[in-house]
Amino acid sequence: MSRSVFITGGNRGIGLATARVFAAQGDKVTVTYRSGEPPEGLFAVRCDVTDPAAVRRAADEARSQFGPIQVLVSNAGITRDQLLVGMEDDDFRSVIETNLMSGVTVAKEVVPDMLKARWGRVVFMTSMSALAGAPGQTNYAASKAGLIGFGRSLAREVGKRNVTVNMVSPGLIETDMVKDVTDARREHVLGQTSLFRAGRPDEVAHVVRFLASEEASYVTAGIIPVTGGLGVGH
Repeated sequence: MSRSVFITGGNRGIGLATARVFAAQGDKVTVTYRSGEPPEGLFAVRCDVTDPAAVRRAADEARSQFGPIQVLVSNAGITRDQLLVGMEDDDFRSVIETNLMSGVTVAKEVVPDMLKARWGRVVFMTSMSALAGAPGQTNYAASKAGLIGFGRSLAREVGKRNVTVNMVSPGLIETDMVKDVTDARREHVLGQTSLFRAGRPDEVAHVVRFLASEEASYVTAGIIPVTGGLGVGH
């Protein structure tokens, strides 16, 4: 069955890989993007996910194109890494607004579609930093940890309507977001993985696809690590 899928931050990295995986299985995919170019072959809407009015317009465009939204992948995110003592307040707030509050905003906008249909799938993209912590990422880790608490609470609210809510927690994945990681930091992180390599965006995307499937109908409020073994025990 072809479903209406809404993915924020879907023009690159994990978001784009996820959009491609859903489209390849016949789903009707809408991706949002804030900057850069829209991805070829996908229905894309420019949207600042920190603006509730823009999120509402983007969701309405998705509904006009493909009908009520059945699957949400909240993926949009940024980093503004810096040790806390040197971090500007705006850099902390902007990460919280983009990574955490946008997830709240988009879920509030599209989950009513799922409740009405008595079926839906919500996936929030979190991070291993949320559980293990990371130097220079107090803002990022806080935003992603907030998503976990929000998602697990939302799962309890919507489960009776056959809507599941899960979190995917990637480790070091080869995307633009990690291109500025120093060689020393990269080697340190890879040395803590079990597979001794970075992951690929498609390896995260296939986990998201499973969580959005009927086969995952009894999986909710979960945190699924896609880390190559990084952070074992968290």
